[in-house]
Amino acid sequence: MNIVIPIKQVPETSNVKMDEETGTMKREGVESIINPLDLYAIETGIQLKEEYGGKITVITMGPPSADKALKEAIAMGCDDGILLSGREFAGSDTWATSYALSEAIREIGDFDLILAGERATDGDTGQVGPGIASWLDLTLSTYTSKVVDVNLVEEEEVNYTTVEQNSIIVERMVEDGYEKLELPLPALLTVVKEISFPRLPTLRGKQRSRKVEIPQWNLENLDLKEEFLGLQGSPTRVVNIDHPKVTRGGTIIDVREDGKVEKAVSKLIDYLKAKELV
Repeated sequence: MNIVIPIKQVPETSNVKMDEETGTMKREGVESIINPLDLYAIETGIQLKEEYGGKITVITMGPPSADKALKEAIAMGCDDGILLSGREFAGSDTWATSYALSEAIREIGDFDLILAGERATDGDTGQVGPGIASWLDLTLSTYTSKVVDVNLVEEEEVNYTTVEQNSIIVERMVEDGYEKLELPLPALLTVVKEISFPRLPTLRGKQRSRKVEIPQWNLENLDLKEEFLGLQGSPTRVVNIDHPKVTRGGTIIDVREDGKVEKAVSKLIDYLKAKELV
């Protein structure tokens, strides 16, 4: 079972900064990590590989330093990594990003399943996974919380009188509970935290990841439409950035001294009456 996992290197939440002129995120000089929600996709892929065999290829788009995220995924148990890197990709929105990643996955070719995190913590859109599925015309399950079963049909077991196809059975979260789906493979799943608990990289995995050469792909390796790439090929833009102002104030009464408790209670009652809450 060959699995592809698109991941993203994101700034730590406390370090997110935006360029107010371009509306894009500042990444230079900011410490980055694997998108935390992608770790659940990685863990799910490793568990499927352990049960059914095959290989896992992780792929990301970003600056050359993004190979650090790929090596960390390999240290966890993935097999290979591919980095899309070049100025032509800079400033891509979710549409342009999903296009570039889908064409790279198409170039990889032999895959049964694509696993992606529910969303990225820096953009919080949840659009890239479904976008890849759309570009590649794959069946899709979003908010996947459990892989129930995988049905892999061996060639010698194929019944040519009735159509047999590899499939995966999953549960996904919906507003009023869960629903069970059976999807023909290849398919794409975006996964939520409930699906697994990410493992830590092993010492052997770290040693192996140091030796792995991460190929960098760009326009020279892929047949991409340049008008679909980067900031110029992105149909959505951040046109304005506002910094919220804290306008709410409060009154603090120290009740540790005698008589202050009664005063605080009295003030609270007066406030509630003024607001017609009591």
